[in-house]
Amino acid sequence: MNLSYRYAMNTRLPGSFGRVDSPRRAGFTLVEIMIVVAIIGLLASIAIPNFMKARTTAQTTACVNNLRQISGAIETWALEQKKGPSDAVTDADLFGASLYIKTKPQCPAGGTYAVTTVAASPTCSVGGTHVLP
Repeated sequence: MNLSYRYAMNTRLPGSFGRVDSPRRAGFTLVEIMIVVAIIGLLASIAIPNFMKARTTAQTTACVNNLRQISGAIETWALEQKKGPSDAVTDADLFGASLYIKTKPQCPAGGTYAVTTVAASPTCSVGGTHVLP
């Protein structure tokens, strides 16, 4: 290596306060990384509540559809068995391999379904918006 080149690389420029100038390293500064993390955090704080709302809405819709399916099975059972509106309905009348619904549906929100009489709509233990319209 040429001695004059070496000398030129190790000389200090005015205002460098004793530091030997070296080529700038490639990479990100701490401030740049902190800004990126802050932006990602802001986007996450906007998106997560929307995902939670969409999940709740999907669970409610699936639950209401399950209740409709159970209600249809009750009506079909009542017609075939010649039952009146006040007759009691049990899970054994509706759910089974050779019956109206193969397996009893599960509420996606963790609730359980209950059936009482032919005239009464099936219910979900979650309540709230988990009801037939």
